Amino acid sequence: MEVTRREVLAGIAGVPLFARSEGGGPGGAAPGGPRPGDRRPGAEGAAAAAVPEVRLTWLEGRPGTAAASTWGTPWPKGVVAKGQTFSIADGTPVQSWPLAYWPDGSLKWTAHAIAAAAPAESYTLRAGTPAAPATPVTVRDQKNHVDVDTGVIRARIRKSGTDLISRIWRGDVEIAGKGRLVNLKQEKIDEHDDRTTVLDRYESDIKQVVVEQAGPVRAVIRIEGGYAGKKGKSWLPFTVRLYFYAGAESIRMLHTFVYDRDGRQDFIAGLGVRFAVPMRDAAYDRHVRFVGEGHGMLAEAVQGITGLRRDPGAAVRAAQIAGSKLPDPATWDQRVTTRLQYIPTWGDYSLGQPSARGFTLKKRTKKGYGWVAVDQGGQASGLGYVGGVSGGLAFGLRDFWQRHPAQLDVRDAHTGEAEVTVWLWSPEAGPMDMRFYHDGMGQDTFPEQLEGLNITYEDYEAGFGTPYGVARTHELMFWALPATPPAERLGAMADQLRTPPQLANPVAHLVSARVFGGLFAPVDRSTPARAAVEDHLDFLFDFYRGQVEQRHWYGFWNHGDIMHTFDEDRKVWRYDVGGYAWDNSELSPDLWLWYAYLRSGRADVFRFAEAMTRHTSEVDVYHLGEWAGLGTRHGVQHWADSAKQQRISTAIYRRFYYYLTADERTGDLMRSLVDSDETFLALDPLRKIRTEPYTPDPHALAIGLGTDWSGLAAAWLTEWERGGDPVAETKLKATMRTIAAMPNGFVTGEGLYDLSTGEFAPAAKKVAVSHLSAMFGQVEVCAELIDLVDMPEFEKAWLQYCRLFNATTAEQTAETGAGFGNLILRQGHSRLTAYAAARLKRDDLADRAWREFYTGDGYAPNLPWRAEKVTSTLNPTEQAPWVSTNTTALYGLAAIQNLALVGPRIPNP
Repeated sequence: MEVTRREVLAGIAGVPLFARSEGGGPGGAAPGGPRPGDRRPGAEGAAAAAVPEVRLTWLEGRPGTAAASTWGTPWPKGVVAKGQTFSIADGTPVQSWPLAYWPDGSLKWTAHAIAAAAPAESYTLRAGTPAAPATPVTVRDQKNHVDVDTGVIRARIRKSGTDLISRIWRGDVEIAGKGRLVNLKQEKIDEHDDRTTVLDRYESDIKQVVVEQAGPVRAVIRIEGGYAGKKGKSWLPFTVRLYFYAGAESIRMLHTFVYDRDGRQDFIAGLGVRFAVPMRDAAYDRHVRFVGEGHGMLAEAVQGITGLRRDPGAAVRAAQIAGSKLPDPATWDQRVTTRLQYIPTWGDYSLGQPSARGFTLKKRTKKGYGWVAVDQGGQASGLGYVGGVSGGLAFGLRDFWQRHPAQLDVRDAHTGEAEVTVWLWSPEAGPMDMRFYHDGMGQDTFPEQLEGLNITYEDYEAGFGTPYGVARTHELMFWALPATPPAERLGAMADQLRTPPQLANPVAHLVSARVFGGLFAPVDRSTPARAAVEDHLDFLFDFYRGQVEQRHWYGFWNHGDIMHTFDEDRKVWRYDVGGYAWDNSELSPDLWLWYAYLRSGRADVFRFAEAMTRHTSEVDVYHLGEWAGLGTRHGVQHWADSAKQQRISTAIYRRFYYYLTADERTGDLMRSLVDSDETFLALDPLRKIRTEPYTPDPHALAIGLGTDWSGLAAAWLTEWERGGDPVAETKLKATMRTIAAMPNGFVTGEGLYDLSTGEFAPAAKKVAVSHLSAMFGQVEVCAELIDLVDMPEFEKAWLQYCRLFNATTAEQTAETGAGFGNLILRQGHSRLTAYAAARLKRDDLADRAWREFYTGDGYAPNLPWRAEKVTSTLNPTEQAPWVSTNTTALYGLAAIQNLALVGPRIPNP
């Protein structure tokens, strides 16, 4: 009887991660035992060498206030034994857990967390017994709720109902409660001045609560559910993770929702997180704070006693401005004291960020009365506070202005209970329009759609431009404070909200660990030739970073992505021209950015890549429905194009962020891809261009050996090395072995795949090579696999492809029986030549790689390599008309990998 994947996984569910390598991840045999060629020297024999010490530094420099951080550290193969414990040299308490294993069972990646009241400049991670926190975070998992205590604050998380966090205490004082998710929904979008739509109110409905970590330094609680209305209807499935650190006064929230409508009805008109905040102090001792741009701040009392016709006294006024408790009113000038009841109390405040360029701030006394404009500004921090001298809640949304329209609301601060709402989508922005952007324009048949592709580069197909199943993740912070904080403290909190403290490994350690295929080396300007390439790499990154700001590539769904192609006539990027608009990972800019960070350690590159990973992994990929596990090709809308493919959803783009930060959400996303081979039953990627009838057969699925297989392989590889899925290992190695068995290996182009065995069927000798096959992570996946799996026949097949892609037609024909045709992207493929040169130790191939890099069809050394100012567009900006994102990504990857693989052969200028 065949054992299904689900049954196999059920057998290992609940096993601690350190123990899982025994069952089928690296270090344990897949069902049926090891195959010839598997490298398994045994986990018990690993770590004979001493565990190296790793000096960690803060990505943006030491934080100026208390900071917590979680990060991942890699280890060389065979050096760190499974079960190894870790410590910080100065005695800082640390919590550690495994992220990935090498095939011999040794640790490949470990995750670590610290919480420091006074952060040091750096920390040294080493083998040893970790110090225990003075006030560890503790978790009590009860029948109906989970209680978490950081030693400073306590929180109660409900397991059902509406409230995610029902109470937050600091000591014996309740700081906040009734923490829930809120949503406004409308069925249709009003057109013109027809305003008839009624808003329906929805709130969180908890389905499951799981304790993922329980201390002593870090605790993680996962909450799953949906948004439910009063009539029992539910939509927008969500996953919320709550993060607590030992000794911390804050809670970090990661909120993810999946849009489960087709975009034609049911529109989000507001989406937020809401808390109730008890107000115990006198109205003049209650305070509202909003941090705007930089450390600019609105600092007011609910009942102001400054600027009055009568003066209560300088000490009284100074105390209110400082947020301190005012002296007894009996000590004030009695002309003020006796008239306090006539001074307005301002209960409601609202800061809205409708665009990346500006926010507005207004207030009113209470519901039913007019709003008074306070001020306007540029890019608000997203941080606010409401409370008083006896305690209050600070609240914030990361990427507040970048993800506009966002909003912060305070309501009823003049009553016994204020209400705080952090709006991820502002209700004042109108409904979120998810509709497809055109009517199809008569493209009813495949031939008509291909004609449309030939003019706008958009691959349209009716019903395919749906947002059903796309997702978005937001990061929020909440601080339970003992009193209204001074301005300096709020400014520091705003800085940490904008840029959360992140510990990072030194570049030298990342290189020496030989992770991510060993395809990068430290930045090196030691020769004029190297320096010139480094200058070009710097220019390209700095140019795109500037374009994001100048072209305003921001917004709820857009933040993190970049545009595909420039329009030299309009002097704007082709935001409205089909497949030339949003890039959606086309030709791997994600990889370019992450490898650029790994070799440089630059904080600005990390943050750029982080934003792109958050976007491309959520917005450009389907997480529900028949296309779950597939991504959408580049287009005017992120979900518009009908090409739904593995090459966009591939885990190879996400691995970097997961392993460097141990981010659980990214781990979920990669794990969800492990069964995405089943999507080939639902959708044929080549349906529009096949010349022969094709019906998907689970035992003979047509799967491309390039962009399709590399996406599947990345998911299987990640799940296997994380130690949790022996079936992933089986499928990964079976496909490797059967691709290698094809007479022309990867040059064959496509194979017939059996879902039940994970094998490709024997194939005839043929040649089918595309310029795209290796450009969506296949280079990087294969480099990692060759490092991990001792399968010489697979390496031989891959090196053949690497050698021949840019070779002469005669060379291609001699080995495979036919030439590959008139291929493009030769500069991007120079890194394949370089990889073959390094593996085969052939200087002739190394020299050829550099010739291809300098003379290929990409960026040439004699280009301007500068941007010029443009004043004829809507806003002044810069342009470099010769720059395109396809070429940039491939130039960046080719430069980085060529320097790492065949750097000594780089020709002098």
